[in-house]
Amino acid sequence: MGFPGTWMTESESMVYRVVPKCACSTIGQIMFFSDHGEFFDGDIHDAQNGLHKWALDHSRDPITKRIQAHDTYSFTCVRNPYTRILSSFFDKICGIQRNGKRYRGNLVPLLIQKYGIEVGGEDGKQEFDQIKSFRRFLLFARDTIRWRRPMDPDIHWSAMSGHISTFIVNGGRYDNIFWTESFNDGMASVLSQVDTKQSIDLAKIPRFNESEGHGPKRAHPVEDYFDDLSMHLVYEIYKRDFELFKYDFENPGNKMPIGEIDLDEVHAKLGD
Repeated sequence: MGFPGTWMTESESMVYRVVPKCACSTIGQIMFFSDHGEFFDGDIHDAQNGLHKWALDHSRDPITKRIQAHDTYSFTCVRNPYTRILSSFFDKICGIQRNGKRYRGNLVPLLIQKYGIEVGGEDGKQEFDQIKSFRRFLLFARDTIRWRRPMDPDIHWSAMSGHISTFIVNGGRYDNIFWTESFNDGMASVLSQVDTKQSIDLAKIPRFNESEGHGPKRAHPVEDYFDDLSMHLVYEIYKRDFELFKYDFENPGNKMPIGEIDLDEVHAKLGD
C-alpha cells in the first residue's frame, strides 16, 4: 500500500500526510516555497515537479526511505469535523470545479435524484434551502462511509483518522499533528524543527484556498446546520476524529479544540 497522500519537499526536509479540506493547499505551497523561494504557479495539487508526491512514480522511493528511516520531520493537519463536512458540501457538491464542471460528473445529479438535495441551480449561485440540502447530503455521506453505497466514500468527507492511519500502519510516525484552527502556530511549530533552504515568514504567506469561490457562500452559522439527528450522524461518521483530535462534539458552534492531541494515543489507536 505504501504511503498514499504523502508529500515531501525535494530537499527531504519534511514529510506531510495530506488530509483533504485541512489547509492542504497552503501547506503544500509552503513546502514548495521552502525549497524554491517562490510559490507554485497554480493549484499545488496539479504540480508534477518541485515537490515529491506519492502519486508520482519517481517520488515513491525517496518518500519511502525517509519515512521508514524516521529521520525526516513528519506531520499532518486536522480540522473540526463539523466545519470540514460543511466545507466539503459547499465546495464539492454545490460548487463548480476548476475545470468548469460539477465534481465527479454524475455525482450531483445522483444526489438530486436519490436524496432530493438542491445545489443552487446550474451555476450554484441561486438561492436554495442550504440547511435542508446539507442535512440530506449528510445522510448520503453516512451511507457512503457506513455501507459504501451508492458509491465508495470520497476523500473529502471520509474521516481524517482514516487518512492519517495509513501513514502509521505502513511504518510512519508523526512528529506533529496540528489544528487548522490555529494554523500559524501549528505551522510555526513544524518549521521550527526543520532546516529549510528558504526562510519563511508565516505572517506574509497567503492562504491558498483552492475551493474559495467554487460554491455558494454559507448563509448561516455552523451550528444552524446541525440538529440532533445531524449531530448523531456526524458522531457516527467522525467519532474517532472528535476523540483523537480533541474537538467539541457537543457544540457544533465551537470550532476550536478542547484538549491537546496525544501523539502516543493517535499512534496506538490508528496503528492497528
